[in-house]
Amino acid sequence: MIGEWVALPIWNIAGGQTIGDELYDEILHLTAGRLIERCVAILRLPGASNGADNDLRLTHERGIPVYYNIDEIPHYQPA
Repeated sequence: MIGEWVALPIWNIAGGQTIGDELYDEILHLTAGRLIERCVAILRLPGASNGADNDLRLTHERGIPVYYNIDEIPHYQPA
C-alpha cells in the first residue's frame, strides 16, 4: 500500500489539477502520514523517491520498523 493509492482519488475529487500543485502536496503528505500511523512495518523498495524518503522519515519518527528486503521481514516465508 502506498499513499498515492489513497491520496490521488481524494486529490482528484477535491479539484486537483496538476501533480505537484499546492493541493497535491497538502493531500498527499497528510494522507501518507495517516496511512503510516496504521502500519506495523514498512518495506522500502529500491529506487529513488522523495516521497518514499519522506515516508521513511515519518516511519523512523514513529518508531515503526523498516525493512529493505522482503527476506528481512520476520516470519516471512516465500510461497
